[in-house]
Amino acid sequence: MHVGSFVLAAQFPGQGPGEALHRAVRSAEVAEEAGLDTVWLAEHHFVPYGTCPSAVTLAALLLGRTRRLRVGTAVSVLPTAHPVALGEQAALLHLTSGGRFTLGVGRGGPWVDLEVFGAGLEAYEKGFPESLDLLVRWLTEPAVSASGERFTFREVPVVPRPSESLTEDPGPEVVLACTSPAGVRLAAERGLPMLLGMHCGDEEKAAMVSLWERHARAAGVPGDVIAGAAHVSAGVCQLADRDGEAVETLTKAMPGWLRQGLGAHVTVDGRVRAMRDPLAYTELLCELHPVGTPGRCADRLAATSERTGITRFALLVEGSGDLAATEENVRRLGAEVLPRLGPSPRAQSPAVP
Repeated sequence: MHVGSFVLAAQFPGQGPGEALHRAVRSAEVAEEAGLDTVWLAEHHFVPYGTCPSAVTLAALLLGRTRRLRVGTAVSVLPTAHPVALGEQAALLHLTSGGRFTLGVGRGGPWVDLEVFGAGLEAYEKGFPESLDLLVRWLTEPAVSASGERFTFREVPVVPRPSESLTEDPGPEVVLACTSPAGVRLAAERGLPMLLGMHCGDEEKAAMVSLWERHARAAGVPGDVIAGAAHVSAGVCQLADRDGEAVETLTKAMPGWLRQGLGAHVTVDGRVRAMRDPLAYTELLCELHPVGTPGRCADRLAATSERTGITRFALLVEGSGDLAATEENVRRLGAEVLPRLGPSPRAQSPAVP
């Protein structure tokens, strides 16, 4: 089992973005010290829900500050980025980190970001498959041209090439965030592993994995790719000596952050977006995910893995909103939960030459 942290650089009420970003960086550094497998970085624009506007930029910083830890984006928002530019960045990080970078991509939402970056609503509603396919081609072919609805250009060489041999080094892994059956099908037909959101329970995630497998087989994806698909489950983790203490920590801190952060989203076309009740959502996350004593958290992760077949986890560890508490949470995750889950995957992680 591979357990990593999910870093939003969340700005809690009364905090500034600098404090949120410092906590994000420190939590990643501590994650390596604690033996976690991966740090997954979120990307948001114009909202305090998450103060990192470029997950690949923060990934570059953290890859430079660590030696063993894998770093992934969860996710880079593809409709507001040029697929070739993002592919170049992914190749650069893959090559210079010794293969420790994972590129997670997703559609994002119908937010004002689409207006600011000039992509338009069309890029979100209809253009995602074209962008995804262009990105994957850039990461797997020696030269690429485009003649689609959004992107048209003559053939150009891929420099730097993320891999010279797909058998020895397939280049950076690409993971697709999936929140709907259409997204699951998109990932499956391309043989891409899924990142499944923390709002989903085990039953829903198991159903999405099963749907992915059916679509992948129907699309002719090789059996070894289907069998080896390493999907990722996002969740929340808060450790304490008593279950109630961990729940209390999150229900005190997270609703204020969620209310402030999610409420700041502005849609590009004025459509009304219903917001979850922050307290009820926090309580739901506490029920679904490893929140409580180390024993309960280990049991919760093992149960999710058994029910869904998922062996990779991206766990939000900054739910307290406090730097010292976040660092302690990460250290306890490494010292008190990982040993209960079996041998550490540390030796399997790529090393920097």
